[in-house]
This record gives sequence, C-alpha cells and structure tokens, in this order.
Amino acid sequence: METKKVVTCFTITFTDDEFNHARSYVDDMKRHPQRVFWRGKKGKSDDELIVEQIAHRILSGFYNTDAYQASKHIVKMESMSSTG
Repeated sequence: METKKVVTCFTITFTDDEFNHARSYVDDMKRHPQRVFWRGKKGKSDDELIVEQIAHRILSGFYNTDAYQASKHIVKMESMSSTG
C-alpha cells in the first residue's frame, strides 16, 4: 500500500466555552501522565495543548451536528500533499 503525507493548516474559530472545556480536559490529562493523550506532546505549552484539543474536537465532529456545522469553525484550510 502506498502511503502519502498531507500537511494541512487550518484557521479555526471557537467560543470561550469551547476553550474552557478544552482547558479542563488538558488539566485532567495532567493528572494522568501515562494516557495515550500524551504521545507526541512532550514540550508543548498548555496553550498549544488546548488549541490542539479544540482542533481535534472540531475535525472529529464533536461540535458538528450536521455536515454544514464545520464551516462555522473552519475558516480556512491550506494543504500540501507529498509522497513519503
């Protein structure tokens, strides 16, 4: 199977409630240092972890109740594809 790599940059919007929920989630994960959540996150700031959690929830559909809801969060997307 051929593997391809895509680097994508998103511009997203989020509410204060979504930010506070993500901050609570990150704070909870700090109490569980062995969880899968921490893979690849060494050295990241709290703000980076919070924004990553918000982006994960947006892209995973947690905030989307229908196909058009994502458009209110994802303002812009740029992608570059390469083989790898």
